[in-house]
Amino acid sequence: MRRILIIEDEKNLARFIELELAYEGYETEVCSDGRSGLNKAMTQKWDVILLDLMLPELNGIEVCRRIRQVKDTPILMITARDSVLDKVSGLDSGADDYLVKPFAIEELLARLRALFRRTDTTLSSPKMTVLNFKDITLEVESHIAKKGDSVLTLTKREYDLLSMFMSNINIVLTREVLLNKIWGYESEVETNVIDVYVRYLRNKLDPLGNTVYIETVRGIGYVMR
Repeated sequence: MRRILIIEDEKNLARFIELELAYEGYETEVCSDGRSGLNKAMTQKWDVILLDLMLPELNGIEVCRRIRQVKDTPILMITARDSVLDKVSGLDSGADDYLVKPFAIEELLARLRALFRRTDTTLSSPKMTVLNFKDITLEVESHIAKKGDSVLTLTKREYDLLSMFMSNINIVLTREVLLNKIWGYESEVETNVIDVYVRYLRNKLDPLGNTVYIETVRGIGYVMR
């Protein structure tokens, strides 16, 4: 049985989600503040964590960031704040998807199914590949990116983006393709988020800007070549 942790301080909403998920056959537990939610997330095994952004004691961004330091449990962030900056902040802290309140329970269930599909595919089809481009090496199985002999410190999204580029050398990838492959077809994330993450990734690959690793194809997308 899939186990889902709900970290949500709106009691009525938390109870509604809990009942609907129980009806669908999921095992759930609810925490109403960030600190207790973080403790549950860190000390028990969960298949997905539903995480509110605005929480008492410890906000959702900080909870997500701390979880990501030690666990790769899928995190679906739930919030009433829907600006691009809010979405980028949530996703950059390590969330896998973003759902804006108010939402239909059918949409929540669909997003959960999408997360489970991605998780199941990763578990059943581990990659045993090393990718190379210029002085960048990607050890796919161990999820490590290196520049020369130095390990690059990348967020999950930055790593996934780099992996997409290095798996498609000389192929121009549109923003839509990158968005769908990395965030999923059912994500609400907008294509301009890709530009933000490409900028983050470029800065980490070459802070001084001496080497062009990712080229911009104006009006289309990006390419490594």
